[in-house]
Amino acid sequence: MRFSRFKEIVAVYAVVSAVSGLNILISNDDGFGTSNIRELYKAIKAKGHNAYIVASSSNQSGMGGTVVYTNQKNLMGPTEFGIVKAGAPSVGPDPIDDHIWYYNGTPSACVQVGLDYVLPHYGDFKVPDLVLAGPNYGLNLGPFLYTLAGTLGATYTAVERGIPAIAFSAGYSVQTAYYDVNVTTKAGLPDAATIAGQLAANLAQQLIDNTPAGSRLLPYGYGINVNIPYLTSFINSSCINPPFIQTRLTGGAYVDFAAFNETTGLFSYQNIVSEGTNSCINGDCSLPGEQQILDAGCQSSVSIFTVDYDAPITCHAAPDLRSKLQPLVQYANSTGKVGGLNSTTNSTGTYSNGTVSTGVPTPTSSTAVANAADGMNIPVAFVASALGLTFVVMLGM
Repeated sequence: MRFSRFKEIVAVYAVVSAVSGLNILISNDDGFGTSNIRELYKAIKAKGHNAYIVASSSNQSGMGGTVVYTNQKNLMGPTEFGIVKAGAPSVGPDPIDDHIWYYNGTPSACVQVGLDYVLPHYGDFKVPDLVLAGPNYGLNLGPFLYTLAGTLGATYTAVERGIPAIAFSAGYSVQTAYYDVNVTTKAGLPDAATIAGQLAANLAQQLIDNTPAGSRLLPYGYGINVNIPYLTSFINSSCINPPFIQTRLTGGAYVDFAAFNETTGLFSYQNIVSEGTNSCINGDCSLPGEQQILDAGCQSSVSIFTVDYDAPITCHAAPDLRSKLQPLVQYANSTGKVGGLNSTTNSTGTYSNGTVSTGVPTPTSSTAVANAADGMNIPVAFVASALGLTFVVMLGM
C-alpha cells in the first residue's frame, strides 16, 4: 500500500469522527515513550477525541494490578529512551506534549495518579469517559495472563474505579521508541505500531458510535480485553488488517508450570492447558477462546470481562452488549469477514463449534472504499452504526 494513501484515509476518519469527541485517558505497562501507546494516542486524537497519556516512566511489564508508588520525589535515573533526565520530578509532562505524562510507578499506580492527580490538576477534564491501556508488546491471552499483565492491571483498575476500560495487546514483543516509528516500512506499509494503534482506536470508536450520547460506554464493572495478532507490515501484507472476533477468556488458554532443569538446577516456566483455567462458568460457552482465535491465524480476539469474581449461585440477567461492538466485532464463523481497519462490515453468522472461517474481507456496498495493499480495504466514507444494546460475554466473575 502506498503510505501516502493510508494517511489520506486516516485524515478522512479524523474529519468524520470528530462529531462527538470523548475524554479519554491512555496508559500501558511498557512506558510512556513507546511507539505503540503514542500511535494509539495519535489515532484517538485523529478521531476527534480529547486524550491524555499517563504511563510509567519505564517498562513495568508483568506487574499485574500491583500498586507501587515511588518513595523518591525525583527520578534516580533517566526515563526510558532518555526522554526525561535523572533528577527530574518523579511525575511530570513529556518535554514536547503536555497531554503526555510519566510517573515512576506501576501501571495500576499510573492510572490512579492520572485519575487523582494529573487530570484534576492539569487536565482539561477531570474524569475520563474511557480508559485505554496498551497496545502491549506481546499477547495477553486467557485468565492467567489477565492476572499477570500490567496492561490488564491498568484496565481493571479503571473498571474498579467505575470507568469503562479496554486493554489492547499485540503479538510482537520488540519495544521501540515513539520517535523510531517508520513512516513506511521496507514493504511499503505502515509501521506495525501505527496499524496496532489504528486497530485499537477503531475498536474503541465502534463502541463509542454504538452508545447513545450521554450514556455509559459499558455497564459498571465491565471491561474489554483485545488481542491483536502479529502484524507483518515490516515484511509483507499477509496480516495487516485482521478482523475482530468475539471470544471468551477461557478456551485453550495456558497456565504456567515450574519446569526444573537438572543440568542448571534452575526453574523456568512452561505452558500447559488446564481445566482449572479453561472451565467456562460464566458467559457464552459456545464462543471460541482468545488463544484459539489467535492460534487460528490473522484474527484479533475481543473478550468482555467483569471484575465481579464471585461464582454464580443463581442465574441472573446479564446486560446484552453485543451490538455495541458491531459490525466491527464478528463471529468466528462469519462469512465475508472484514478487517479491523474497516469501519463497517457486512458479515453475518453465529458461532458454532465448527471450523473457524477466515473469509475474505468485503466492504459494504454503501461505503466508498480506497483499495490498499493486496486487498486491504479501508472505507473512506464514514457510515454511522445503528445504536443498540446487544452482546453476550460475561467472563471471570
